[in-house]
Amino acid sequence: MTIKDLCDSGKFTVLNLADEERELGKIFCCDLLSIAMGKAPAGCVWVTVMANINTLAVASLADASAVVLAEGSRLDETALAKARQQDINVLATEEPVFDTGLLIKEMKDG
Repeated sequence: MTIKDLCDSGKFTVLNLADEERELGKIFCCDLLSIAMGKAPAGCVWVTVMANINTLAVASLADASAVVLAEGSRLDETALAKARQQDINVLATEEPVFDTGLLIKEMKDG
């Protein structure tokens, strides 16, 4: 499954699409940046409510395939510019973190 599949599902708002062909790895749900920095697996889809520039730095460091902002979180203009600059896929949803993780898993499992 790729980022494009998430985008085409109609379940997410695309905030930044850098690489639609990027494969989705493990789903990782976490709101503590220090935990995510050490435990987010490369290629993961990181679901979080933390919508700031530090989240993007951790996503880049962890080589996440995408950040999915849950519960209505959105990047501000500075963070959005950084996502574009660093080619980070960022999607958003109004759904809670846990529900978002489950939805993505169900989509991946078919």
